Amino acid sequence: MEGRQEKVLETAQGARTAPSVIAFTAAGDKLVGMAAKRQVVINPNNTFYATKHLIGRRYDDPNVQKDAKNIPFKIVHASNGDS
Repeated sequence: MEGRQEKVLETAQGARTAPSVIAFTAAGDKLVGMAAKRQVVINPNNTFYATKHLIGRRYDDPNVQKDAKNIPFKIVHASNGDS
């Protein structure tokens, strides 16, 4: 906010939105947003995207199981049954 006016912040690249993506590199770096999105091709097993729809879903949910077959990263079964 600037006074009573809302203000949309921009990234260093000038974007007003950031992808909901996180990646972990072999060197142990954590990348988010556009930097992480670029990792999808070269580091697919350690780049997580489209994960918001998993929140609150059970591991045995048919949609979760369908997604697990179509994404490169692993969805794990939590001890409480969540994905």
